[in-house]
Amino acid sequence: MSVADILIALGVVAIWGVNFVVIKIGLQDLPPILFTALRFIFAALPLALFIRRPQASWPLLAAYGLFQFALQFTLLFTGIKLGLPAGLASLVIQLQAFFTIGLAVLMLGERPRAVQLAGALVALCGMGLVAVHLEGQATLAGFVLVVLGGLCWALANIVTKKMGQVSALSLVVWGSLIASPPLLLASWLVEGGAAWRLAASNFGLKSLGTVLFQSYPNTILGFGIWSMLMRKYAAATVAPFTLLVPVAGMASAALVLGEPLEWWKIAAGALVLAGLALNQFGARLWAMAAGPR
Repeated sequence: MSVADILIALGVVAIWGVNFVVIKIGLQDLPPILFTALRFIFAALPLALFIRRPQASWPLLAAYGLFQFALQFTLLFTGIKLGLPAGLASLVIQLQAFFTIGLAVLMLGERPRAVQLAGALVALCGMGLVAVHLEGQATLAGFVLVVLGGLCWALANIVTKKMGQVSALSLVVWGSLIASPPLLLASWLVEGGAAWRLAASNFGLKSLGTVLFQSYPNTILGFGIWSMLMRKYAAATVAPFTLLVPVAGMASAALVLGEPLEWWKIAAGALVLAGLALNQFGARLWAMAAGPR
């Protein structure tokens, strides 16, 4: 990757990391599915009235909207609502990087290097450390839901690769538009009208701010750039950058929400970062150490 693209990717990572604190705050007054729906309604409208539909088939667009937005974030928001701390959620969702690599092998024929697989194994050890330290059935259920959210993100990454060259902004706007109706319907059926009325009565500047942050810097900017990078580079190169999200996520959760940073959280984060370093730089460092032949 070019230096400029690496810096852009790191900027997206920072936004996505802080976003987990924003989610936790928003869930204080909004039910998770309705919160997800509002996020993508604001992201889609009014931009969808002025931006053309991306030049991709309707099935691929529908798959992108459902996996990238509707399913991933319903699972993520519900997992946090069930008690998974925001900082840990920012770590667990990054399983998407390894799901993406595996799906790219199965569905796209990409071949990751041995050092990339080693990096995945190291990072998965960090995820295992998280799993064994979780307490309470609700928190464990939240952990499972966020893992499934990571799988949905990985499926969306593969859909993005299959689309080829399309406008990143158009893709995110129209993906948000496609995700909004099923989310509203799911919220009405699962959470009910009483939850909608309670959310409306509690809706203030705090709720509005969390929705707007979710919709614009996080969705329109973040996923627009992400889609561009996924099309430009191999999935195994781009996906692991999101493993840096927990650094911002856990740090901001500790500072803003007061979430404790126990030793095992720090160790898990270190393992994940070590996995990322192996994935991104291992082959280069190995070649340098081997020297010319």
